[in-house]
Amino acid sequence: MALRARFRMSLNEWNMTETNANSGRRVLSGRVVSSKMDKTVSVEVTRRVKHARYHKYLNRTNVYKAHDADNQCEQGDTVTIRESRPLSKTKRWVVVERTPRGA
Repeated sequence: MALRARFRMSLNEWNMTETNANSGRRVLSGRVVSSKMDKTVSVEVTRRVKHARYHKYLNRTNVYKAHDADNQCEQGDTVTIRESRPLSKTKRWVVVERTPRGA
């Protein structure tokens, strides 16, 4: 019994260090579709999903609102966004990196 408790504890400690290392926050990459709001951009993230029955790959898109503190992002830019605490009713992401449209 003591051995099982020790094994569980070591697993829990390992899991805690694992979550602390990446802080459990998702990082996504997408394209800016709207930058008309103040300090906020809409980012379209496209992912490919395989259909369960027909095995065809489909494009699924989600639009996330992200915080852009310096108002640098423009429509068409490729950005990397990271999950954060809720900043407003719909804004839960922060822009981490920006690649201009032409680059």
